[in-house]
Amino acid sequence: MAYSWFKAFHIVGFVVWFAGLFYLVRLFIYHVEANLEPEPAQTILKNQYQIMEKRLYYIITNPGMYVTIAMAIGLLTTEPDVLKEGWLHIKLLFVAILIGYHHYCARLMKKLAIGECGWSSQQLRALNEAPTVMLVAIVLLAVFKNNLPTDIAAWAIFAMIILMAVTIQLYAKKRRQDKEKLTAQIGQPQEQS
Repeated sequence: MAYSWFKAFHIVGFVVWFAGLFYLVRLFIYHVEANLEPEPAQTILKNQYQIMEKRLYYIITNPGMYVTIAMAIGLLTTEPDVLKEGWLHIKLLFVAILIGYHHYCARLMKKLAIGECGWSSQQLRALNEAPTVMLVAIVLLAVFKNNLPTDIAAWAIFAMIILMAVTIQLYAKKRRQDKEKLTAQIGQPQEQS
């Protein structure tokens, strides 16, 4: 019975954790893009994003990570033999990378707060896809365990990364075109009736 409780709250924890990580970097993107706004909008937006980032990180994302890890430890105490499984070692490697990503986000948040973040909004969009890749890998390992068809999984994850990169580039191109159209419209004199 303890295993089921640990597993249920492990799932709840990682859903909360990933939701926080996905939205946190999205806020970073908006924070960086606020630099393009005129004053006083720039300062107002940056202050608001800073508040939102801190609340999201400390009230949602951190607790989600802690619950995920605590429940994983609980799961391992109920079935310690699983520590000998190769799939779990790989899953734990991805989790360790994810924890590093989590803490790197805290570092970026602090750099944004003091105006020293060197990331562009497009670079942050790419960074925002990293937890998606880790989520897919972790879930595949948890579901398939030692029966994961690694060749198919590796190609699927590789294709997913390529698709995300292409999508980010296409979105950047569309934003540039929209900005050029808007600039051209503003530059044209208005017809009077």
